[in-house]
Amino acid sequence: MGTGMAKVEIALDAELVVEVMVLAGIGNPRDAVEAVVRDYVARGHRTEERTGEADARLREIDAKPRIEEG
Repeated sequence: MGTGMAKVEIALDAELVVEVMVLAGIGNPRDAVEAVVRDYVARGHRTEERTGEADARLREIDAKPRIEEG
């Protein structure tokens, strides 16, 4: 995360966080959860690049009829 990025505070089940810390091999709870979230996002982007899912989703959104307001 770059400087100036908004931060979100959340509460997580302690057992879940400890499990993430052990699996990630990171002793700091915040760093461990952040590492897992970053990995999840990176994997999602790689999957989208391989499958073209992002492009397909964008085409689907563009193809939906728009409701004109006014």
